Amino acid sequence: VQLQASGGGLVQSGGSLRLSCAASGFRLDYYVIGWFRQAPGKEREGVSFERSSDGSIYYADSVKGRFTMSRDNAKNTVYLQMNSLKPEDTAVYYCAIRIYYSDDESQSPADYGSWGKGTQVTVSS
Repeated sequence: VQLQASGGGLVQSGGSLRLSCAASGFRLDYYVIGWFRQAPGKEREGVSFERSSDGSIYYADSVKGRFTMSRDNAKNTVYLQMNSLKPEDTAVYYCAIRIYYSDDESQSPADYGSWGKGTQVTVSS
């Protein structure tokens, strides 16, 4: 079970990027997915997530209103549309599968696994 995030790049402040999360050898629609990011010298933090009960999506306060998570099950891909990007959004972005389900919602990286290679997002001011 392996995930691969892609679509990162260098963008100016206020710009947009769309990240993709693709799976190898299994169907993503069987799993709850989360997006995370990690900036240099900082801990990994949650960005966007799905509720385990109904798959509805919720966001970290830092990206609410700017980022949109979506799925295309036909393409076996999960997306993260990032608009109005800020320099503080600069980080390596990862997608991951939820593996521990103590609550309907979780923003904790400890509840996720199958971390693939991330994709670098750099926002210049």
